[in-house]
Amino acid sequence: MSRAPQPFDPAARSDERLVLDAGAVRAWSARTAEALGRERAAIDAINVFPVADGDTGTNLHLTADAAHRAVEAVFAAPGASAPDTADAVRAMAHGALLGARGNSGTILSQLLRGMAGVLAEGADGDHLARALAAAAVSAREAVARPEEGTILTVATAAAAGCADGGTLPDVARRAYEGARTALEATPGQLAVLGRAGVVDAGGQGLVAVLGALVETVTGRAPETLPPSPAPARAPAPEETCGPGGEGPGYEVLYLLEAEDAAVELLRARLDALGDSLVVVGGDGLWNVHVHVDDAGAAVEAGIEAGRPHRIRITHFASAAPAPEADRPDGAPARARGERAHRAVVAVLPGEGLAGLCAEAGATTVQARPGEPPAGDDLLAAVRRAHAREVVLLPNDTDLRSAAAAAAERARAEGIRVALIPTRAAVQGIAALAVHEPDRSFDEDVVAMTAAAGATRYAELAVAERQSFTSAGVCQAGDVLGLIEGDVAVIGQDLTDTARTVLDRMLQAGGELVTLVVADGTPPGLAALLETHVRRGYLAVDTVTYHAGEGAPPLLIGVE
Repeated sequence: MSRAPQPFDPAARSDERLVLDAGAVRAWSARTAEALGRERAAIDAINVFPVADGDTGTNLHLTADAAHRAVEAVFAAPGASAPDTADAVRAMAHGALLGARGNSGTILSQLLRGMAGVLAEGADGDHLARALAAAAVSAREAVARPEEGTILTVATAAAAGCADGGTLPDVARRAYEGARTALEATPGQLAVLGRAGVVDAGGQGLVAVLGALVETVTGRAPETLPPSPAPARAPAPEETCGPGGEGPGYEVLYLLEAEDAAVELLRARLDALGDSLVVVGGDGLWNVHVHVDDAGAAVEAGIEAGRPHRIRITHFASAAPAPEADRPDGAPARARGERAHRAVVAVLPGEGLAGLCAEAGATTVQARPGEPPAGDDLLAAVRRAHAREVVLLPNDTDLRSAAAAAAERARAEGIRVALIPTRAAVQGIAALAVHEPDRSFDEDVVAMTAAAGATRYAELAVAERQSFTSAGVCQAGDVLGLIEGDVAVIGQDLTDTARTVLDRMLQAGGELVTLVVADGTPPGLAALLETHVRRGYLAVDTVTYHAGEGAPPLLIGVE
């Protein structure tokens, strides 16, 4: 039976440890959260870079608190064996990744991840020195455009200070001293810090983290720096981000489930959209942080890379942007009058469905069988919407490239465009249902994206020729049931095939079934399917729309 870690006595030299065991990691995580909580207000007060929004201390504390809660969860897991160092440091890093806040919090999570990879192999002084070196490298690699005079500089100095290795207490002390010395030099490395007369806020937080480590392994709190004074002057607009300055106006963060190759493409795309880009994590789970003017485009990029969630968007200024008519440099109104505030452009099959969405306020583009709209058609629709902000719903996987090209061309004309990569008309209907033009553009895009992403889709089609499919060989005239774009059912009867497809989709749960029927579909099909759902799935509602001519026989959506 394992013994619970004993509390450390700060006055006792005998508390020095030669190995950072699981109990010491637990104590370090607790002390880190406590230290950052204690220094939160002071660090917030000196936060002038990259954005003078006064939240670096708060973000670091929240990140450290999430890391500590993850470590505690490992120790509290019922029935599990006592955790070792690898379990504890990995939990600390993973908790920080999930709970990372802001620019500095995201970098701190990557520092902990870099350390965890080495400390999982050994926990003596030499391993700690190597862990700090790996952490500094991995954090710098995670930042798209590293700046000196920041937390990255302090991390590099900490690793350099203990590069020769040694006992665990000696390595921790030298790392702390190296970090503290580097922190004092940051005003001379970053002009905005020098003009404000403060050290880097993120670096100050990292010194607190390393101070907690020293106290954990030596039993004594290290000598601390006197608190940095409040900035001598506020940064000039050109020195910071957000409205009034030259930098972006929004901070966007999200967790992302994606493959490595997709993340590399995402980095390039987000780097072109804004600045302060940090992408941390690995093994399929990432934390993304970026400052942009077009928050919708940043979220859209994440959707194309994988599955983003826990999306957080923060506007750096409390005041909303002035209406275009109030801007001295605003674009002139178009010939037929002042532009609308926001519009939705949707590609839809069938005249009836296009008319339905037009009644809901959307500008529609009809997709006819064998004649998908081109990029020029989509751009023309965006222009026709005559709005300052446009949400574009392609509603077809094959239209994604054309829609992306149209969105880029529209942005070059001064129109703010968010492309939600909807793959089927039922996803577009779900997105349009939650569209609220009175809320902020980014909130609207996030809500519409979430509604579309929560809608699974299927389609019934009739095979034109013999073919090999994912469900087997089909013959000309067979009814094909496609779920999420893949043939899942091959049948001979439209009604039976529709019931089978619907049952398969509802096996995964659902609250609302959307049926879209075309002209030429058997008249009683929708009623039969509604009855089938009502009898077999008591908690599921059904709604039916008529697509008219030019649509597939049946489209199904399950939300």
